[in-house]
Formats: sequence, C-alpha cells, structure tokens
Amino acid sequence: MSQLYYYARRMVVSILLVFAIATFLFFSFRLMPGDYATLLLQQGASPEQVEAVREAWGLDEPIYIQYLTWMGNMLTGNAGMSRQFSKPVIDVVAPALRNSMILALPGVLTAFVIGSLYGALLGTNPGSTLEKYGIIPPNIIGTTPDFFIGILLIAIFSSALGWFPSGSIASIEVVTNNPGWQIYLTESFWYHYTLPFVTVVIKYMYYPTLVMRGSVVEVRNQEFAVYQRLLGLGRWTRFRHVMEHASLPVITVLPAVTATSISGLVLIEIVFNWPGIGQLLLTSVFARDTPVIQFMFLIIAIWIVAGNFLVDIFYTIIDPRITIEGE
Repeated sequence: MSQLYYYARRMVVSILLVFAIATFLFFSFRLMPGDYATLLLQQGASPEQVEAVREAWGLDEPIYIQYLTWMGNMLTGNAGMSRQFSKPVIDVVAPALRNSMILALPGVLTAFVIGSLYGALLGTNPGSTLEKYGIIPPNIIGTTPDFFIGILLIAIFSSALGWFPSGSIASIEVVTNNPGWQIYLTESFWYHYTLPFVTVVIKYMYYPTLVMRGSVVEVRNQEFAVYQRLLGLGRWTRFRHVMEHASLPVITVLPAVTATSISGLVLIEIVFNWPGIGQLLLTSVFARDTPVIQFMFLIIAIWIVAGNFLVDIFYTIIDPRITIEGE
C-alpha cells in the first residue's frame, strides 16, 4: 500500500506542477504589450473577428474568468488558431511534435545506451590507456556545436560520398503521396533519417559517457563490488552489476536531456531541413504566432514533468537501496 501511496502522491504533485506552469504561461502572455485578442488573430482582422475571439476566449470578462475559460479550452484540446497557418494550433503542432519525437527519442536513447556502456568501460579500467585517452573524444564532441556535427556529416556522407541526402524528411514525391504516419514506413524516410539521427546520437553521447564514468569510479570499490571479486564472479557479470548500481545518475539526467533535445533541435532541424518542433518554434517566434508558442512551451513543460515522474518510479524499481518510506 505504501508503494501505491508513493506513486499516487508523485502523480498528484506532477499534475499540480503542470497546472502551475500552465498558470504561469497564462499570466506571462497576458502581461505582454498589446491586446491579447489581436495576438490570437492574423494582422488585418476585422472588428467582428476580434470581438468573436474575445467572446470565445472570455477576454471581455474579469481575469479570473479568462483564466478558467483558457484552462477549460486547453483541457478540451482547444489551443486556439495559428496566425501564420490559419489552422487550429493542435493541427499545426502535432505533426511537428511527432517528427521531433521520432528523431529525438530514438536518438537520445541510443546515445544513452552507447554512452553508458562506453562510460562504464572507461570507469572500470583505472589507469589504462583507454581511460586516459578514451575520455578525449566525448569532451571534444560535448564542446562541438550540434549544427557543426550535422554540417560535417553532410559534407562527408552527402556532398563527398553521396551516400545520403543532405536534408528534408523524405523526397517530395513521398511527402506528397504519404500523409501522416505512412511516411515513416517508406524507404525514403529512413534514407533521409540516417544523418539527422546519427547527429543526435553523436551529440548526446557526451552526457551519459561522463556521468556513467564518474558514477562507476565511485561504485567500483564499494563493498558489494569487492565481495563479488572475492567470490570470483566473471568479469562481465561484475561489469553488469556495477552498471546497475551506477546507473541512477544517468537515469536522472535522461528526462532532462530528452526534453532538452526535443526543444533544442532547432539548429539540427534547420541544418537538415527537418520539419520538427524546433523549426516550428523558430518560425512561430518570427511570425509572432503567440498561440503556437504558448502551446509548445506547455507541451515541453509537460514532457519534462512527466519524465521526472517516470524517473521517480524507475528509482524504486532499479535500485533496491531506495525505499518507499525513506524516498
């Protein structure tokens, strides 16, 4: 029962945090200069259109009524109309968010798997040549701008070797004839997907490599590791146990890095002309598309909160040293 209580309490805290962030977004955008109704419409809107938006969103009501109306619209999936696309915000953001998640989630997870293994190898070989010089590549990659990695891959594998296309999500014919999810099942998509995916993997290997290496250095001489060596357990068995005990710091940074990658893919998406949320956010800022910007900020915040909630749950599953009562 205590475990269920712990999960329920974490869920309630996460939901309240999302509502607090939504409240902050509501008031911060209302404090912007100008009439908020005009920010929800395209330039040159008629007075009748402005009045219709005021009535739909309760902008002619007191601020607390506006807040309740806005929150009710958000809970029912009504995030307003995009100024630059003249479409519902949900219809504008959903494809871009899907494209970014298709790129960011597999890329970051692959980077964390490879980076964690590499970092554990560095940490379990003290004083070796691998530990001395193997840490150099992650440091170089970590200080290299992600867009430069993308440009370098394009220069080598697209311009010089001609193995992969330089950008876009698929060929024009495939994009035109395969709307929605069908595009991800085409050969052209995976052909265009390779270089952006590799760019994300290379860029985000830096975090788990260094975090796992430092964690393994701390864990490798703990009592359980010494006891396993005295028992004569195999090298790879001990390696796996050390990784399990050293994985918590890596899991801690995973949601934050994943959320950062989704919201921070602007330059990678621009380099590869990838129609994701980063590129949409950039164009929305230039177009002053306030409803789209506000909704994307909310989506990113929800992703971070949900990721931290899942980490709290995984903590109680992965590491038995963490108790529900003691948290």
